[in-house]
Amino acid sequence: MLSDIGQLFLQLLQTILNLYLAAVLLRLLLQLVRADFYNPLSQFLVRITNPLLKPLRKVVPGLLGIDFAAVVLALLVQIITFALLFSLFGASIPPIGALLVWSVIAVVAMVVNIYFVAILVGIILSWVAPQSYHPAVILIHQLTEPVMAPFRRLLPPLGGLDLSPIMVFLVINVVRVVLRHLAAATSLPTALVLGL
Repeated sequence: MLSDIGQLFLQLLQTILNLYLAAVLLRLLLQLVRADFYNPLSQFLVRITNPLLKPLRKVVPGLLGIDFAAVVLALLVQIITFALLFSLFGASIPPIGALLVWSVIAVVAMVVNIYFVAILVGIILSWVAPQSYHPAVILIHQLTEPVMAPFRRLLPPLGGLDLSPIMVFLVINVVRVVLRHLAAATSLPTALVLGL
């Protein structure tokens, strides 16, 4: 059993690694949706992820507009997170195959969480500051619009009320249920995965 200080250290380490994983995934997602590269928040993500991404890009090339180096880095960060958590708990580290499968599930869960939070923040901002040109608001719109657009075509606005987020949240919940079943099928300890 870990002491209180050990648990605090473990929580801090897990938080730092999850924040870095979120930064890598946000950078990847913003590249995929072709968000504004010169946005200050985009530049911040580039600065904090470049030290590990640049060397990895020499080994892992991009293909079809997808930065596979960022995908590999996200999986590596998640594998390292799992390995550190298991070793700090005093448990034996699972085989690399299990860690890889668990990492894929955890990375997909993180992407789902990013979209859930981004859409929720976008909804709140549309009520509070509908005409804002803040860099964060612009990035949230650029990130979520490709996901929201197909649902907007299916559900046109009713009297100025956009119902498409409801459909997106339903899809997100279905994906979360599938991820939970995959986690249970692969014996992934869900307490180690944020938002699963």
